[in-house]
Amino acid sequence: MLTDEPKEGGAAPSKSRFCEGLEYEKAHLLKDILILHHFCENKMTNFCFTNVCVESKEMRFRSLLLRCLLFVYWLAPVQAETVTTTPWPGVTHIIRTDEQPRKVSIHIVKIDLTTSGFSFKMTAPSGSRETVRQTTLDFLNQEKAQIALNGHFFTPYPSQEMESFLVGFAASGGKVFSDFEQPVQSYAIVANAPALNIDDENNATIVTLDSVAGTKIGTAISGSAQIITNGLAAVPFYKDGHHPDGLLTPGGPAGYSNAKSWYDVPNARTVIGLSEDNRTLFLFTVDRAGASQGMKLSEVAELLVKEYGVNNALNLDGGGSTTLAMEDPKSHEARIVNVSSDNPNGRAVASSLAVFVK
Repeated sequence: MLTDEPKEGGAAPSKSRFCEGLEYEKAHLLKDILILHHFCENKMTNFCFTNVCVESKEMRFRSLLLRCLLFVYWLAPVQAETVTTTPWPGVTHIIRTDEQPRKVSIHIVKIDLTTSGFSFKMTAPSGSRETVRQTTLDFLNQEKAQIALNGHFFTPYPSQEMESFLVGFAASGGKVFSDFEQPVQSYAIVANAPALNIDDENNATIVTLDSVAGTKIGTAISGSAQIITNGLAAVPFYKDGHHPDGLLTPGGPAGYSNAKSWYDVPNARTVIGLSEDNRTLFLFTVDRAGASQGMKLSEVAELLVKEYGVNNALNLDGGGSTTLAMEDPKSHEARIVNVSSDNPNGRAVASSLAVFVK
């Protein structure tokens, strides 16, 4: 079973202090516009010729202009709050709070793979299956890494069993321990889903079943599907009469189809991607907890392409599994920087990707 089925319900999210500040400034801007509009309306000059009053064309134009400005003001969306930091050389951490298309809290970590000192590690194989579950934060602390992101979908779930099978291609330290596969959850995970591979020289690329034979494998991670391909959104379709080449099978626990896609449910999401030159690695999370209401994967793809130049990206396990953990570069204390929809300490997941900064 998939680990990222959304949980519905909960109290309505409260407005953040930032948004309250924006609304305050917006209200004062509106007040100024209305004052100017009122001024123009009352400063109309009249010229009387044989008892015929002609309104000043200039004042009529100003009034019309202000009405247009007022209309544009109401159409304009509240801009995203963005906080950008550089915790280590070659690492940029972006925190966004957006109001559109719904309230969301987003984290984006950009890693310049040309910067010296980076190394990567996937959860290593262990136990009687493929891996033993642990939280992403525990994995970061165990490995003494600086950044960690949750990874693969896994089975069995829900389950109290800690030993797990990964869904899809996985490699750690150059050793492949989970291969491309035909998943049982074909309503959400495509067959032989592509993987992202980073070799020991930090050359990163997307690998597929057809290309893996010629690829130097190092650290590899995969998810449900490739959602950005060559700079274009590529969220998969369900196979039906209009989409005979669809990569997904209709059905599943909620009767998914192209009219009701698993990918179109606003949820917590974890995505990993690369720039066009494969020199920048992107780690992305969006929450569905607290004031954040999650995103559709088509929305994630559009944001990453248009605003960050992501060229290829994979959707990883999301929902309650979504976790981004980071070490504080000053105190060296590690914490989860996003808000888990599972529990404050994060869900115990079957794999995580660690990033080391020397």
